[in-house]
Amino acid sequence: MRSTLRSLSAGLRELYEAPYRRTLSRARRDEDDLFTLVVMAEALGVPNPASYYTVELLPLLAERVHEWHTRLGLERSPLEDFSCC
Repeated sequence: MRSTLRSLSAGLRELYEAPYRRTLSRARRDEDDLFTLVVMAEALGVPNPASYYTVELLPLLAERVHEWHTRLGLERSPLEDFSCC
């Protein structure tokens, strides 16, 4: 009985979540891109009013630069001082 209820619950969860999975994934990716742009704004030469707070996050984003610029369709990193490929 318990396993039947678990499988029913999993099936209902899948039924309700499936239509929104792509939308939520795209929203999360767009949010990540915006966050990356804000944090890397100083390196791109764009004045960033929050640079004092975001400079600490640069080391965390350094490993995601390659994924970011390839998703944007750029063959090489747009950052002059940072080359990942």
